[in-house]
Amino acid sequence: MTELFEFPLYQRAILATLIIGFVNGYTSAFVLLHRSPLKLTALSHSLLPGVAISAWIFSLGVLSAFFGAVIAAIIIGVLTVLLSRITKISDDTVLAVLYTGAFAVGIMVLQLIGSYQDLEAWLLGNILGLSDLDLWMSFGVGIIAVTMLSLFRRAVVINLYDPEVAASLGIRTRLLDYASFAILILVLVTTLQAVGCILAIGMIVTPAAIVRPYVSTPETLFPISALVGALGSTLGLMLSITLGQPAGASIAATLAGLFILSVVFRTVLPK
Repeated sequence: MTELFEFPLYQRAILATLIIGFVNGYTSAFVLLHRSPLKLTALSHSLLPGVAISAWIFSLGVLSAFFGAVIAAIIIGVLTVLLSRITKISDDTVLAVLYTGAFAVGIMVLQLIGSYQDLEAWLLGNILGLSDLDLWMSFGVGIIAVTMLSLFRRAVVINLYDPEVAASLGIRTRLLDYASFAILILVLVTTLQAVGCILAIGMIVTPAAIVRPYVSTPETLFPISALVGALGSTLGLMLSITLGQPAGASIAATLAGLFILSVVFRTVLPK
């Protein structure tokens, strides 16, 4: 397996996996504490129409796909809040309706513009095909996400556990919610090209789930989840290359397998 490091294509893919895995792992601690993985799953699926419509208008490219996905996520998020308030229906239900509708629209637009063949790349990812711009965007978003979550980790954790206490301490909870939402969107979008909008949720949820049974404080959960995300994702990539399997599927399956092993080991571990 060491010969993989000799090929530039694989070197780029491994570097991308380390960066994306680390950032997703760090962010996964926030997702786990926020108890919002199902909402994030819905949001990840709603990114496809943004990618498809931007490809229709501007042609498919890294920047057009990035901004299209960000705009789609913002629209779905805002509509979820507005429609939930207007109809008095739970935001989970509204989000489920919107994301399935948005995903269907994305598929139809891709079919309409003749780019249906590109659908698999956006659904399942193509980490071996990442460009230099993809890498720089992943690195830039990673710096922003990890820095912001680190600087405001105490405020974020307090706000997650008790927003009223956070407000009494002078924390601007609404602004913090918006900023956290923006970070999640950016991390999700930069993960699309690597593992696709279907499997991206595994990278941003599983690492913290693997670590959580063994740590008791958020200060430990964030960095260890980041390391597990980076190493677990890279292991999945190497297995995919060795076994000839799709990279995105291999990464997601490897992380899921590590989660199961974590639970089993914690169960048999002496208390």
